Amino acid sequence: MQPKAEKFPHFRTIHGETVQDDWFYLRDRTHPGTIPYLEAENRYTEKLMEPSKALETELYNEMVARIAETDQSVPYRMGAFEYYTRTEKGRQYPILCRRVAQSAETEEVLLDCNQLAEGHEYFAMAFDLMSPDGKTLAYATNNDGDEVYTLRFQGHPDVIEGVYYSAAWAADSRTFFYTTLDETKRPWRLWRHELGVAEDVLVYEEPDARFNVSIDRSRSGGFLFLGVDSHTTSEGRYLDAAKPTGQFRLLRERQQDVEYFVEHQGDSLFIRINDTGRNFRLMQAPVADPTAWTEVTPHRMDVSIERIEGFANHLVITERANGLKRLLVTDTRTAAEHFVRFDEPAYAISGERNEVYGTSKFRFVYTSLVTPRTVYDYDLDTRARELKKQFAVLGGYVPANYVSERVFAGPVPISLVYRKGIERTGTYLYGYGSYGITTDPSFSAERISLLDRGFVFAIAHIRGSGDMGRYWYEDGKVFHKKNTFTDFIACAERLIELGHATPEQLAIAGGSAGGLLMGAVTNMRPDLFKVVVAHVPFVDVVNTMLDETLPLTVTEYEEWGNPNEQAAYEYISSYAPYENVESKAYPNMLVTAGLNDPRVPYWEPAKWVAKLRDRKTDANVIAIKTNMGAGHGGPSGRYEKLKEKAFEYAFMLERFRK
Repeated sequence: MQPKAEKFPHFRTIHGETVQDDWFYLRDRTHPGTIPYLEAENRYTEKLMEPSKALETELYNEMVARIAETDQSVPYRMGAFEYYTRTEKGRQYPILCRRVAQSAETEEVLLDCNQLAEGHEYFAMAFDLMSPDGKTLAYATNNDGDEVYTLRFQGHPDVIEGVYYSAAWAADSRTFFYTTLDETKRPWRLWRHELGVAEDVLVYEEPDARFNVSIDRSRSGGFLFLGVDSHTTSEGRYLDAAKPTGQFRLLRERQQDVEYFVEHQGDSLFIRINDTGRNFRLMQAPVADPTAWTEVTPHRMDVSIERIEGFANHLVITERANGLKRLLVTDTRTAAEHFVRFDEPAYAISGERNEVYGTSKFRFVYTSLVTPRTVYDYDLDTRARELKKQFAVLGGYVPANYVSERVFAGPVPISLVYRKGIERTGTYLYGYGSYGITTDPSFSAERISLLDRGFVFAIAHIRGSGDMGRYWYEDGKVFHKKNTFTDFIACAERLIELGHATPEQLAIAGGSAGGLLMGAVTNMRPDLFKVVVAHVPFVDVVNTMLDETLPLTVTEYEEWGNPNEQAAYEYISSYAPYENVESKAYPNMLVTAGLNDPRVPYWEPAKWVAKLRDRKTDANVIAIKTNMGAGHGGPSGRYEKLKEKAFEYAFMLERFRK
């Protein structure tokens, strides 16, 4: 029998309106009803999945059988060493290693993450940064999923609690910069630590709650860049990395709704900035006078500049055009330019660990919906491409047996893949559509278990994402947020129109802000989907955005709007999944949560499921699984992640059988 959370009505007044929330108490994990309810839901979900346990095991075994359990990454050069990671069969986490470059010298194990994880249900690492002299590894770990990390320095007793993801070494290999969090878990302070010195120095503090603080070192090693960024506005400062006790100098004062990002190359700083258009233009300033900017590439409506990477004689610029990434190479000695060619209709590319500044080789990863992760070294002068490694997909995977396509629902692209020559049994449609985050079509070995069972896998490149550039993003945020949902529904309808599915054969999935998408479209068109999978879904939008004490709330006013303002409150309330649950039939639903999740608190999915249980009029299944010792990303070990994916697929396939 499905659990039912007890009601404890909570009343408050918002903009003169009295609002009742029967499950508000679930926010309090010390309330006598909270943990028992979560545990009851977990027991129910486990019981529900008993008939499909054999299928779940079958799926998991398939997924494990496709990976090279004992494997090694492509080594990358940094200083006198080559660095790489290894995995070993049966072990959950990677082993970080190095060896002297271009030698057969015995490897040096830097960190065995399996040993660090011993005795812990969860393990994650925010960063591992080797000092420029190659003598000290700084690394930060977490054991509960709350994304607050402990910093250590290998070979030194120094331990610093409460650090976040951003950190950098100065050139002296003794001075280390890191960020810490405020009470809402916003990175707001930058600190300077000297090895062996007990007291650290506060370098910068950002009082505006909309902004996050970050630190980075240029590939050249010449500069440290301090970034202060909101969702719409940024400001940068720079410091000679050889003078770590100096003062960071302001590059350009922040201006509302203008973002800029800086890279060092040769005698210049290169800056991408969106002051004349949202897709960014490229500027150049001499290191001798960083305030004297000149335009290199003007803003273009149809091309977005996403990243700049500087090398001794080249710039590699990542652009996005027609929804696909491309790499533009500029020789800064001659100003000659060329694009790196890619042939598939839909693909994903990204720079790898390119730690050497004085090189003509650029390492990148290429993948597509049918092509496994492939690492290339590209010669920026000769344009020769050297295959370093294509990661193995065991079990007889043949790319030619699968078809990758790109279709459109009006202006909205849909990337899809399916296996040739077998009967279609369903479609799995994925979406995200927030923060300007891109969802490029990349390979997944686990996904083969669906494709080989006759499923089509599709990605909806909807507004709110950055998949079609910055304007695409801005047309799906704040008072345009509903475009994200209507785009997704249009993609589902287009797949049905093309014969890839019927509503009885359509599963949809998304996580976090993509879980908001799942909740909104399910309220709007529950008749369109057979199964909905919502991972750590951001569904209690109104209540969360009214609580400034929660992580991310104030920083995300620029993404969703501030419901303390009447117009924003009314607009958010019109689509927020929790507020819009109605007495009607809903699809089968699988929901996940993490008890220690700092981004989407566990109570959001828990409240949503409780309300759905109370209101829905159908006999379809709703299951929620709360990871009681993890956070936003779910379980941390690689085998545990495969178990979670097998669990999700088994839930979905079992519903399709009924």
